Amino acid sequence: MSIQPYPLHFKPEFKERVWGGRALEKFGFDVPAGVIGEGWMIADHPNGVSHVTNGALAGKGLDEIRESVGAAWFGTKGGGSDNGRFPLLIKLLDCNDDLSIQVHPNDHYEGLPKGELGKTEMWYVLDAKPDAKIIYGLKPGVDRAEMAKAIEEGRIMDTLQEVSVKTGDTFYIPAGTVHALCAGVLVAEIQQNSDTTYRLYDYDRPGLDGKPRELHIEDSLNVTAYEGSGAARMDTDGAKPGEWLTLATSPYFKTDKGVVRGTWTLSTSADSFVIVIVCEGSGSIGWSNGLVDAKAGDCFLLPANLGQYTLDGSMTVLRSLVP
Repeated sequence: MSIQPYPLHFKPEFKERVWGGRALEKFGFDVPAGVIGEGWMIADHPNGVSHVTNGALAGKGLDEIRESVGAAWFGTKGGGSDNGRFPLLIKLLDCNDDLSIQVHPNDHYEGLPKGELGKTEMWYVLDAKPDAKIIYGLKPGVDRAEMAKAIEEGRIMDTLQEVSVKTGDTFYIPAGTVHALCAGVLVAEIQQNSDTTYRLYDYDRPGLDGKPRELHIEDSLNVTAYEGSGAARMDTDGAKPGEWLTLATSPYFKTDKGVVRGTWTLSTSADSFVIVIVCEGSGSIGWSNGLVDAKAGDCFLLPANLGQYTLDGSMTVLRSLVP
């Protein structure tokens, strides 16, 4: 018997990180003990798979679903990445402390681990403390030689741009952008399905095992885009009810912000699934065969063949798909 498409809701795969905390509890998740930095909300990766909580596919992992339901659910463009897996990875990140200074490679870097892809990503700031900031790119004119010298002399921070952030800010981070989230921010991250990170600096702190975390200086210097990566920042306060505000467009994902006030009727297309992340507020997602409640922190995968659906209630959402 074929299963009729419906919005899939997932149980997150939580990751303990030295920089994590307990902020993901505010969304009502059953967060395990420890310093939890990441919730992998929609994940199909060797390092983490999320499992469906609702409907006919409840209990099944996204990897198993990908193999069983067929291309119609994921779309002609969204049917898989170059490594055969679901093309995107959706996370919520609780930055209770500063993350390492890092950079991600592109798909063509010859040093990529076997089976891995590059990593272009974006952040949407769900919450930020008043003095919150991030590291976002290099200062103008910094080249490889200057960066290498600064690392050797223990002054890498002198080469980096620091920017203040507030709730609702969006940052597009193409591969090659040196970056780091800092303490006091909670973000939604939409990214290529990759877990490849090269660390440039980690504040000389011990990891969860008490030992210094590995740095990847040569790989980092190799993949950094010194002339600029195309990174872009956006203030999203201009989003209007019932209209999509485009936040980021890349070869891997297109993400829009929407403000729901009442009923908003939409439709999927055969090209791609749609991922809906509820940033704040609450409401529901309706379709021809049912209704599912939606609240802040929830992430849904709407199959490409779902067709018409409605967002209802009072909430702010992100919509991501494969362009």
